[in-house]
Amino acid sequence: MVSELRLYTETQYLEKAQTYQSVLSLRGVDVNIELVEKLNARFLRLNPEMALCADDAGLWLSANGMKMQPDWKAEIPRLKRASLKSEMIARACNLSEKPSLIDATAGLGHDSLLMAVLGAQVTLIERHPILFTLLEDAQAQSRHDPFLGLVVDRIQLVFSDSAAYLQQLAEQKKMVDVTYLDPMFPQRDQNLQAVKKQAQVKKQMQLLHMLLPEDGEMDLGDYLLVLARKISKRVVVKRPRLAIFLDDQSPDHQWQGDACRFDAYFNKQVIE
Repeated sequence: MVSELRLYTETQYLEKAQTYQSVLSLRGVDVNIELVEKLNARFLRLNPEMALCADDAGLWLSANGMKMQPDWKAEIPRLKRASLKSEMIARACNLSEKPSLIDATAGLGHDSLLMAVLGAQVTLIERHPILFTLLEDAQAQSRHDPFLGLVVDRIQLVFSDSAAYLQQLAEQKKMVDVTYLDPMFPQRDQNLQAVKKQAQVKKQMQLLHMLLPEDGEMDLGDYLLVLARKISKRVVVKRPRLAIFLDDQSPDHQWQGDACRFDAYFNKQVIE
């Protein structure tokens, strides 16, 4: 895990950068602020190492000439088009019932945003201090948007390891309506050669993969599924369409799309 990082900023955003520096320090990441004359595309190309950037758009992650943040405002057109009937994830997660939902594999938070728009009360779990801080900044900025402001109030960010969080709920015998899993590295467990020939990962995901290197089976989500089934009325796993089942457990129901599918596991001891 990254424990030390540069943070590039211009003079006019120094105070903002110092705030990010303080927050990340409390989360175990040493950030060294470097003032630059112009934080633009040329500068990023000339400084390809992984770093953070702070400007009028907030906090960014940069590397190899690319920059990334959980740009929740860019999701607004899709969110406005979304409906319970049009979104497969809504049927899989039973969002018409406005469930309490844990998203245990945060990513950039886009699925959580969509589920919150469609009625879920979402607890979004992230263990990586840098990604959590990026998500936290995205949520803070979204509160000022007329459309997103109401949506993000239905998302609670929790800085925790998902396995530890789910285990604690299990020990406390607490239940939630839905736990949602979208493992970061599903390509490692696909058993069909054709599936491995994927298109180039989007720039945002390239940087996310650089920040979150594979570090064991937890990235496959197998153990998360075991824990989630203990504390959830329903567990929904997003998978590439041809990927094997998570933890080799056959789902109780599936929703199939062209590129992905949703596998659902129901808690037989709970009457829905």
